[in-house]
Amino acid sequence: MHYRGKVDFAHERKVRERNTRLYRLCHWPIWIWVFFLAPGPLTFSLFAHGFSLANGLWLGAVLIGTGIAGLRGQLPGAEPRPYILRFDEDRPNPLYRRVCYTFAWSAVITFASLNLAGVALSALTGIWYMHQLYTWAYFPLCGLILLLGAVGKLPRVGPSTKAEGLERRYFYGSVWAVTAAQSVVLVLWKVLPRSHSADIVKLLAYVAALLFVGLLASRGKLYRTRPILPGEIMVE
Repeated sequence: MHYRGKVDFAHERKVRERNTRLYRLCHWPIWIWVFFLAPGPLTFSLFAHGFSLANGLWLGAVLIGTGIAGLRGQLPGAEPRPYILRFDEDRPNPLYRRVCYTFAWSAVITFASLNLAGVALSALTGIWYMHQLYTWAYFPLCGLILLLGAVGKLPRVGPSTKAEGLERRYFYGSVWAVTAAQSVVLVLWKVLPRSHSADIVKLLAYVAALLFVGLLASRGKLYRTRPILPGEIMVE
């Protein structure tokens, strides 16, 4: 593994035996957001036209579903005690973790990819195709990601938790990069005039944010992006 940043070692980390109620509660909004985003065209309608009855009904269903799962300890971070105590331990990955992180990967990849494609097409052609992208491309892309998750081919959704110390950094690094880039392009969408030159600025800013934050994450400069390795440091 070629890595130049700092690393954490599994044996040096403090083991938390229980999750406090506040800790568990703070994880609930994360999974509300993940599953609320799942129907991409409905989410696109929310940002394009505002909150609708359909958004409200879906939000209610997500609140009920994730609330029940959280109370039963079936959401990552909402368990009464951490499932993973040692990041290099080979344990079966529970179904709820595999499902939740699969949908989280879908939220990260699909929206980032479609928004990047939409901004790029606008910069190249001067025409926005966001509605068409979310209507025709969202579910095929989302379906592909869900399929990869179902067969355990995404980080954190495999049958074992043994690689958690490395895979968690890929997940959090992607979340950092995508969240920062989409926040930048959203602000630019609101403040810049509607013009072809402004669309080019949005594309350049979006790509730059993805690359810059991704670079920081790859070097372990952001929260939860350092690899956690087993073993001890050997000194001659």
